[in-house]
Amino acid sequence: MTTKKLDIDQYIEAIADPERKAAIVKLRAVIKKNIPKGFEEYFAYGMPGFCVPHSIYSEGYHCDTKIPLPFVAFANQKNFVAIYHMGLYAMPDLMQWFTSEHAAIVKRKLDIGKSCIRYKKIDEIPYDLLGELLTKTTVKQWIEFYEKNYKR
Repeated sequence: MTTKKLDIDQYIEAIADPERKAAIVKLRAVIKKNIPKGFEEYFAYGMPGFCVPHSIYSEGYHCDTKIPLPFVAFANQKNFVAIYHMGLYAMPDLMQWFTSEHAAIVKRKLDIGKSCIRYKKIDEIPYDLLGELLTKTTVKQWIEFYEKNYKR
């Protein structure tokens, strides 16, 4: 189910809007720079992201065990750039930290769902804050939290 880097590069290359493409390229670079060791880049559900690979967590994602355990993804959607951070959905303390820090940096109200952060204004993406967010959960912590709260 996972695909290689080429698919991610093709996904990015297909973005027609140069500003959106630049934002996605920068977001990918920020994630790669800040995500803890052990997470692996992959392509699933039609978007690039990072997961806990089967080589570390062989059981995979409970919704489809052929897919590695997802952690973060990003996408160019019709009206916004999205970051999907599973830890925000799953970890209330992390969500509280992020929303507080975000409010101090970005003046516009945070547009967020359970794990989806939406940025309609490209120039308001807080890349440094997102980078810091990624450093806050290790592979081991994510697996432990996932098994305790979501694995069936």
